[in-house]
Amino acid sequence: MQMRWKPFDLPSGAKKINFIEGLKTVCGAGDPKTKNGLAIHVYSCNASMENTAFYNADGDFLIVPQEGWLQIKTEFGKVFLSPNEIAVIQQGIRFSIEVSGPCRGYILEVFGRHFSLPDLGPIGANGLANPRDFLIPVAWYEVIENVDYKIISKYQGNLFVYHQDHSPFDVVAWHGNYAPFKYNLKNFMVINSVSFDHCDPSIFTVFTCQSEKPGTAIADFVIFPPRWSVQEHTFRPPYYHRNCMSEFMGLILGEYEAKKGDFLPGGATLHSIMTPHGPDFNCFTQASVEELNPCRVAEGTQAFMFESCLGLAVTKWGAETCRKLDLEYFKCWEGLKSNFTGPR
Repeated sequence: MQMRWKPFDLPSGAKKINFIEGLKTVCGAGDPKTKNGLAIHVYSCNASMENTAFYNADGDFLIVPQEGWLQIKTEFGKVFLSPNEIAVIQQGIRFSIEVSGPCRGYILEVFGRHFSLPDLGPIGANGLANPRDFLIPVAWYEVIENVDYKIISKYQGNLFVYHQDHSPFDVVAWHGNYAPFKYNLKNFMVINSVSFDHCDPSIFTVFTCQSEKPGTAIADFVIFPPRWSVQEHTFRPPYYHRNCMSEFMGLILGEYEAKKGDFLPGGATLHSIMTPHGPDFNCFTQASVEELNPCRVAEGTQAFMFESCLGLAVTKWGAETCRKLDLEYFKCWEGLKSNFTGPR
């Protein structure tokens, strides 16, 4: 199954939609009751969560803003998040999001396990996302009493609400290592080939959430940042392949090098397990004849991928209700033909 979504709508008109009201599930796999699996959401909002807080009892949220900044109040302090940054808010942590205008982005949720940095293996001590670049909030609190404060809980995929008479963000100080954090994607240290061949996209892994089976992940968060391309005797764009992983791609800004034009910021694609895919016709045609000089790739662009060893099922909202499914996605490969000439 191959699917492409046009950019998901930003709120329009006078209707106010906060972060939780604008949260929609596109696809997922597994079950939060058994603490195994993931869900992929998008959010679209234009209003702050006034006297409202949220916590996720099912798993961790990895938030990827695409449009607009988010001011996230948590029990541990505040996190200011803008496009090209990401934040992780772990299971059970209460938070509230303030905005100053229309916002849009993506969320990867994992059940039962936490995100971690990938093992670097032969890369050594440094590379990819370095621990020194992650930021945690400074302790902050507020005292708001005698108000109707709404607490929304996500439990087993459903939302529950209760009311209390004070703000939950009254934690004066804290210590420990279970805290939300953020990361600026521009700090990613890119590893790539400097001789020949196209490396597996695992070299662009920012985070992983490993499964019980060694070598596979419930979810990987991978980015395709600006970088130099210098390979010789190589088709430089991503190669055509079938994959044992499900690939959900999004675009934060710019143009993804393998599908320029119709794959737009705020949209997404899904390539299911073992479904063949690769660069579109225009990308293949250009890359097949270009002179292989050193060049900058993806300048002004930030694409990413949520990858999973589980088969992702698309929700009714993602397939029908959102009305953003591109029914002509397959046409980007029309024109590709066999170039095999036989033995020389």
